[in-house]
Amino acid sequence: MEVVGFSEHPATEDELVAAVRDFDIVVTLRERVPFPASVLDRLPRLKLLVASGMRNSVIDFASARANGVTVCGTGSSPTPPVELTWALLLGLARGIAPESAAMRSGGPWQSTVGADLHGRRLGLLGLGKIGSRVAQVGLAFGMDVVAWSQNLTAARAEKQGVQLADSKDELLSTSDFVSVHLVLGDRTRGLVGPSELALMRPSSYLVNTSRAAIVDQDALLAALHAGRIAGAGLDVFDIEPLPLDHPVRTAPRLLATPHLGYVSRANYRTYYGDAVENIEAFLTGSPVRRLG
Repeated sequence: MEVVGFSEHPATEDELVAAVRDFDIVVTLRERVPFPASVLDRLPRLKLLVASGMRNSVIDFASARANGVTVCGTGSSPTPPVELTWALLLGLARGIAPESAAMRSGGPWQSTVGADLHGRRLGLLGLGKIGSRVAQVGLAFGMDVVAWSQNLTAARAEKQGVQLADSKDELLSTSDFVSVHLVLGDRTRGLVGPSELALMRPSSYLVNTSRAAIVDQDALLAALHAGRIAGAGLDVFDIEPLPLDHPVRTAPRLLATPHLGYVSRANYRTYYGDAVENIEAFLTGSPVRRLG
């Protein structure tokens, strides 16, 4: 079997089709490369598409079935995105990025005053596999942790040792730190927009390591430029990779990382190990971890 790797992200559908049209099997990382019908219809040789993780919103599963393409996923650990969430939150709270930049450039010594975590309120939008683990770390820091989602119950929140917020608006208006951990769907797309950001305190911070479309990116940038919130940490963006001239790259009060949430050695071992198992199972006629 011939194996070919690609390190450059295809900028257009035409580039993607040109790169993979001669392959029978394609392995892709998470949701970085969309496979809509307009792509799948142009890949007549493709028989197996493996995407890391067990959820994918950028593959057209109906088109895959119509084109005879089997789609499989892989295992994935919730731990790396939890760790990155706290890296962003702590980096914001203690001004790590500006202080480190000042050290390197010969700037002022100790020019920021950090925000405390102990005794502060952490508001979680979502309390699933990732959100619940973020909550446990917050509790360990001595934070007051509250959570909200459309389906979250008081019993579920209590089981995690946190309080159910009365509403999304109440969570946003009373939290010192807000972190997003929701699945993207019709009910969550644009969930945090201009009116929601206006509820947040000027001293509060927003972190999104979930899906970019849950937070209105333009509204968030406007809030950062106007100083309506203290800062934001983002690991997900409306366009990935970000163009070099994208306004996110120069936004004030923003700590941004290039979608590193799931990027860890342990996760990659799982991704690629499961991908090999998926390929072997498919070639023997018994596909595993099928999606869609």
